[in-house]
Amino acid sequence: MRFWVGGYTADGEGSAEGIGVLHAGAPDSALAGGDLAFTGVAARTDSPSWVAAHPTLDVLYVAQEAAGTVQAFTRTGEETFAPLGGAVDAGDFVCHVAVAPTGDAVIASCYGDGRVVRFALDARGALGGPRIAEGAEDPYSDAAQQARAADVASLADLSSLADLSSLADLSSLAGMIGAAAIGDLPLFGADAQAAADAQASDVQASEAATEEPTRVSRSHQSRFLPGGVIATTDLGFDLVRFWTVRGGDLHETQRVTLPRGCGPRHTVWHPSGHLYVVTELSLEVFVLAPEPGSRPGEGWRVISASPLAGEASPGSDFAAEIALTRDAEYALVGIRGSNTIASLRVRDGGAAVVPVALADSGVDWPRHHVVERDTVLVAGQLSNEVAALSLDERTGAVGRVRRRVEVPSPTCLVAAP
Repeated sequence: MRFWVGGYTADGEGSAEGIGVLHAGAPDSALAGGDLAFTGVAARTDSPSWVAAHPTLDVLYVAQEAAGTVQAFTRTGEETFAPLGGAVDAGDFVCHVAVAPTGDAVIASCYGDGRVVRFALDARGALGGPRIAEGAEDPYSDAAQQARAADVASLADLSSLADLSSLADLSSLAGMIGAAAIGDLPLFGADAQAAADAQASDVQASEAATEEPTRVSRSHQSRFLPGGVIATTDLGFDLVRFWTVRGGDLHETQRVTLPRGCGPRHTVWHPSGHLYVVTELSLEVFVLAPEPGSRPGEGWRVISASPLAGEASPGSDFAAEIALTRDAEYALVGIRGSNTIASLRVRDGGAAVVPVALADSGVDWPRHHVVERDTVLVAGQLSNEVAALSLDERTGAVGRVRRRVEVPSPTCLVAAP
């Protein structure tokens, strides 16, 4: 198998020279568990920290992180690419790009300024101009908490109205006025009043507390979902946002707020219809699902959550990539710091995951990994190598390192067709 390798060049304090080329396994085999070989550079460019391939064309798209630009490269030979147009501005520290399954657009996520940017693609796969989506708002800001407290208090007042004879009536009315909710469930009556009091107390405490570090929007990844829906993560504001496209622009349809400080980083789509979100800072996987019958991009909620592993330590460990095994029975998550890979078993038809094993990744700072049948390829950003580890597909357990090869500052692995 052949892989295109993203990495950091000198402008990103790395040693890569552009998009690299990695061979895994025998030339005539569809397996990646054999010898590894790094064969050089497919295209020289600055810090292509994330690489994505067009679904039908021989075109690659790279997030040039340090420059804050996105650029397309078209194939010119077996293992060579040349620029397809110039670099296009995206935003500060653009760290991820995703290509629409239809091949008509690229979405870029910017860690530095929180931008989510859509680029239309022409018939050749060339990038159009940036269409910047509406920015996120911090759901944990004082203003947002005060607004939620006011909404809950209003709902509590409504519960005392004599002409509302049932909880169902109140629930219906609350839905019309946009009732505040704690978690996923609306609160009514005494519970709502208690929640309002708690919210007000929290706001007052926040105002009286010493100044905390400023929270900043940090977009980190986008993923195309069925039905024309796009999900994006905001690591800084603890949000998963959902979008649809109208007139070439991204329109937010919903946002799901995760616990403060958890840091949603990357997602993976499970074939059961659930979205798994790994949190970089709290080291958890949240499972999201839409309400039955909801419109595309709406009705999403958290239905379960699980820690990655009991041994993982928030503050010194940082989750990276999440990927599924071939049968989607397990999710594998890389953890930087302890340099491990956590295996989680999928339960309840995809509605939950539970940790089952933790293994040494074999590299320093496992920035990214891909699963190819019984092999896990791990990009060790700080050890300047890619390692191939065995995978027991029956148990989801990651085993020993089979092979390793020197690769300069690798950050992303993309299987070539």
